[in-house]
Amino acid sequence: MTGIYLHVPFCHSKCIYCDFYSIADRRLLAEYARGVIREYVARKDELSEPIRTIYLGGGTPSILPIDLLSEIVSHLPLNDVEEFTIEVNPEDVTTENVTMWRELGINRISMGVQSLDDGMLKWMRRRHSAADALKAIETIRVGGINNISCDLIYGLPGLSAESWRKDLTRLLSMPINHLSAYCLTYSRGTALYHQWEQGKVIPAEDDLIASQFAILREETARAGFEHYEISNFARPGFKSRHNSLYWSPQGKWLGLGPAAHSFDGSVRRIDIANTSKWLEMLPEPYEIDEEDELNRINDLIMTGLRTAQGLDLAIFDDGTRSKIEQDAHPFLETGKMHRNGAVLTINRDYWLVSDSIIRELMQI
Repeated sequence: MTGIYLHVPFCHSKCIYCDFYSIADRRLLAEYARGVIREYVARKDELSEPIRTIYLGGGTPSILPIDLLSEIVSHLPLNDVEEFTIEVNPEDVTTENVTMWRELGINRISMGVQSLDDGMLKWMRRRHSAADALKAIETIRVGGINNISCDLIYGLPGLSAESWRKDLTRLLSMPINHLSAYCLTYSRGTALYHQWEQGKVIPAEDDLIASQFAILREETARAGFEHYEISNFARPGFKSRHNSLYWSPQGKWLGLGPAAHSFDGSVRRIDIANTSKWLEMLPEPYEIDEEDELNRINDLIMTGLRTAQGLDLAIFDDGTRSKIEQDAHPFLETGKMHRNGAVLTINRDYWLVSDSIIRELMQI
């Protein structure tokens, strides 16, 4: 499958934990819109197959004025698109916006809820309340977009297991079809990391995080969601088709906008993560990521083992396959991994610590 990822680098403000490239200065919005169209026109032939998915990520794509968003979308190839997602924040969800997004062909909304505790939201520097988020879900559904995904964060300082379960059950009772749940990370350069360095934040204990992950699996299963990737859960028929591109050996995508990544099946390109410089470098504002065969193999191992679908050893040559099988043997013996024919998977009970397993299988 083939898709387009479009990175919109503008935000109302920077959340305490965010390490994605974004800026609060919106003076370059119009120039950005013209620039991303120019980049698409120059690079559209990098992918020869029909485009099946489009994903507007960020940043906060819902910050785009409808006229600029409409101008961008008018240049994109929509004829064969099956899934067209826009990331939104609750404060940008209005009846008018939902109607216009739907009229542009957008059929999936991914909304950053993060928590249903107003105190936590304020600490994270989110601009919405829990009530705003729940109201936004209803507005989206009434507006005619039924494919709704929400994000939540666990492992937050001060978040108890009971509060986490309450947030989960409340959100899962809403008309959503997909949930992405991430453990809070302390990424260097973020405000959160700075507070941690100063001793102003005490990270959650590992045992509490493990308990919250177990609650996450339990409550999503109870609500009828399949745990199909470490951080992703979906009702039947609602897995994210676009994100699945990134985890598939056959996935190809064109990344547009500052900090966007592309992969055409052989070459990886990374757009520069600076909006002003990105505009200056158009129509080819990227660097080539020189990926050798070893890096390619490790990418396939890492992405495949993050999913319930697993890693198909048939895609490797005999020598590589034999080495991976040898490295996987101890985990198969202990039940931390399973094998079905040529496919290796990590036991879901160990997905929270899957990084430690994957590291042992990486080829050096």
